Amino acid sequence: MFSGTNGAISVSSPAPARCRGGLALWRDVVLPREHGSWSLALEPLVLGLVAAPSWGGGWLATAVLAGFFARRPLRIALGDASSARRRAACGPLAVLVGVALVALGSAIAWGGIAWLVWLSPVAAAGGVFLYFDLRAAGREEIAEVAGAGAFAAVPAALAVLAGWDAASAAVLAGAMIGRAVPAVLTVRACLRAAKTGERRATPALLGATVACLAGFAAVQAGLAPVVVGGLLGLLAGRTAVLLLWPRPTLRARTLGMIETGLGVFFVLVAALAWRA
Repeated sequence: MFSGTNGAISVSSPAPARCRGGLALWRDVVLPREHGSWSLALEPLVLGLVAAPSWGGGWLATAVLAGFFARRPLRIALGDASSARRRAACGPLAVLVGVALVALGSAIAWGGIAWLVWLSPVAAAGGVFLYFDLRAAGREEIAEVAGAGAFAAVPAALAVLAGWDAASAAVLAGAMIGRAVPAVLTVRACLRAAKTGERRATPALLGATVACLAGFAAVQAGLAPVVVGGLLGLLAGRTAVLLLWPRPTLRARTLGMIETGLGVFFVLVAALAWRA
């Protein structure tokens, strides 16, 4: 979403690649080209593993990462115009699917099966994203929001695997969703305004406001550290400044760097506060 265009889960058409072996092949058909996708995939895993570390959570994070990397070879294997490129993608795809299945099985071996219900929102949102992505419509707003939401929901499962109660696990994931989804909407609105001159600020402002209010409610209920409410308030302020304050338009790359920096700051501070 904020990869220098509009972000992490969004799709860009794969550039032609020479079908080579080894690391070059993996770079050509596996590594995501949208730089912002790394942030929105890795931030939830870091938040969950630092705030609620466990062996089962480590295995689940490995499975999620394998799924993240499998997205591009899956698209190539199912729809690329070049048959040679499709064949080249099948090997890495099979390896990544195997890693994901082994890691998921290991998470079950460590943590049992009760926590699997917490993967339901991840699977539902991921399915929505995949539906659009495989039809080359990954830049649609619903697809980007669903993709960000899928990863952002993972910390709940990580927390349950570490022994957290249901309410605390849900709040941990809620905080991550409050970071990720408004970020996607904010970046989309900024880039749309820069390209067309149309300021469609309402979804981003509404999302950031709801996240901020929910964060303070969780703090009041004793389910989240005080700093989490402040962080969500900071992000809501970022949305308001970017979308309402008159100023020169930010370049996409600059916007992406700002969002990446904010994401790293949010995740590390929130995770350490929860851990403390």
